[in-house]
Amino acid sequence: MNVYRALTISSLVFVLGSLTAPLQAYEPETKEAAAGEAQDVVPGRQYTFSWQFLNDDEMTPRGGTTRGTAVDLVSTPTEQWQQLQAPDLSDKERDRRAILAMAGPYRTSFDFIETVGFTEGYEPGRPYQSWGTEYIYVVADEPDFISLQHVMVMQMVLEDGSVSEPMVMKHWRQDWRYEDRDLHTFRGGDTWERNKLKRRDVKGRWTQTVYQVDDSPRYEAVGEWEHTANYSSWRSDETWRPLPRREFSVRDDYDVLVGINHHTITPTGWVHEQENLKVVLDEDGEKDSVLAREAGLARYERISGFDWQSGDEYWARTGPFWAVVRDVWNDIYEEEDSVILAEYVDSQPLYFAMFTLAEESTADAFDADGTRSAVEALLAGYLRN
Repeated sequence: MNVYRALTISSLVFVLGSLTAPLQAYEPETKEAAAGEAQDVVPGRQYTFSWQFLNDDEMTPRGGTTRGTAVDLVSTPTEQWQQLQAPDLSDKERDRRAILAMAGPYRTSFDFIETVGFTEGYEPGRPYQSWGTEYIYVVADEPDFISLQHVMVMQMVLEDGSVSEPMVMKHWRQDWRYEDRDLHTFRGGDTWERNKLKRRDVKGRWTQTVYQVDDSPRYEAVGEWEHTANYSSWRSDETWRPLPRREFSVRDDYDVLVGINHHTITPTGWVHEQENLKVVLDEDGEKDSVLAREAGLARYERISGFDWQSGDEYWARTGPFWAVVRDVWNDIYEEEDSVILAEYVDSQPLYFAMFTLAEESTADAFDADGTRSAVEALLAGYLRN
């Protein structure tokens, strides 16, 4: 494995471990270690939408403590925004343009805070903040289906003022399907179950499916786009999601996030808002109690002039491998009414095993058939159906 490819896996561990972008992907060796890491405090960090009557240091945000290089924000409405505002579009085509407007180069920020508590003696957890720079590639653009792949390319300003080498990481993926009736929705306990919807329940609506960094499932929800003269936003139905790493690395007192997602296109980017409940399940996997309500906000601000070459090269090299992974997962969804995933096999999380296989499969001449067999064998070890 050459130096660049080795850096890709080490970057995965570093970025997921220290920046902790809010998707489940990296598992520390112990919760105690993760809690210590997550409680790092950066002097001067603030959270305006917070609890006023607590001491300031109690609500200092946890999360990423690194600093990125300066970027140039796009300040004028983008071409994608202009295309979205074009007159005389069908409802479906305007939906499609809104989804495609999420592709491109971005500086991202992630903010989460508990706003209401529902338990006796409730004390709010510290807010969470992190950041990233990522390019969103269009993997598929079909009349009824659009797939967007996020790839992070991070450059950190080091203590001595120098800039790190680019750290490249395949991040999450979002698939959008029109009038989709066959879903696999999260039910808690590392389980996703088939959910067949009626035609009337999906008419004119889009399903968004979100996948982990290793292309394993995360959550799936149906929602509807709303458009006005200068506003386009998608609102999901209530959605169950596994705990993200920012949560499961520091706490284990609830089982599932139950919330509503909003994706809103702006003239120079887009915003992902979340309204989440932190829910405890009973022995039958049903809602038992709610600990708190959480507000989440991820801003994707379009940038220009950033060097994405290392990300482009990574995606060009490994894209065929991840296409095979997507195909294998599609076959699993077609065949299985439920998908149950083990967290570890031989003390190794799936994301690490899959990224290692990606490097091995693309080190020399790519063998699609051999890669498919290797991916199937790997996933068979993690599936507990």
